[in-house]
Amino acid sequence: MITVQNTLLSDDIAEKNFVCNLEACKGACCVKGEAGAPLENREREILDEIYPQIKSYLSEKGIAAIEANGTWVLDEEGDYTTTCVEGDKECAFTIFDGRVAKCGIEHAWKDGVIDFQKPISCHLYPIRITQYPEFDILNYDRWDICSAACTLGDEFKVPLYKFLKTALVRKYGEEWYGELEEQIGI
Repeated sequence: MITVQNTLLSDDIAEKNFVCNLEACKGACCVKGEAGAPLENREREILDEIYPQIKSYLSEKGIAAIEANGTWVLDEEGDYTTTCVEGDKECAFTIFDGRVAKCGIEHAWKDGVIDFQKPISCHLYPIRITQYPEFDILNYDRWDICSAACTLGDEFKVPLYKFLKTALVRKYGEEWYGELEEQIGI
């Protein structure tokens, strides 16, 4: 384990290589799984606030799911997540670019419509955070849908923590990331 400030990180985050390969996976993490994307408490409020601004970016079935259930739900495990399309595990915020699933929130952010990029759990994936009152634990979530990302990461020799630098800095800050690099030995 790697310790940085109030976080414990799995060694895999430093040792495993990873580069998303959307052409291979088709954005499967947006449409598969047991529930929607995990949300931090403040993100629930943000989703409620930005929904009117991003609604035009979303699919009809995503809008229907949000109109029926809200922008977020309490899942079966007692965690807050993004709403999923009824009878499906597709996130209600998913849009499609051809056959590739992408985030409608992020699309609106790229267009400058909103200043919220997307839920941090999505930005950090395949890192998953378990939060405790005094510290966070960061683990690498291995899922076969990301096998092409592992292969591409190995090809380009990009460690997971470097691929996710922007997301890690967004979550924990530049100082934290610099300490992570020191811990890893960069």
